[in-house]
Amino acid sequence: MVMDYLWLLVTAGGAFALGAALAYAIMRQKPLPPAAKEAQKQKVRELYDRSPEGKSR
Repeated sequence: MVMDYLWLLVTAGGAFALGAALAYAIMRQKPLPPAAKEAQKQKVRELYDRSPEGKSR
């Protein structure tokens, strides 16, 4: 009987720890500065403008 509660505690504790770690990581994530965000958008546009052969469309 005690092992059942221990198993429940370990399983629930693991799920809680994983959720807490994900929440912590999301809260610590910093947004990109506007200049970096614009540079990223430009590079993505350049990549999508190229065809698979490496030539511009």
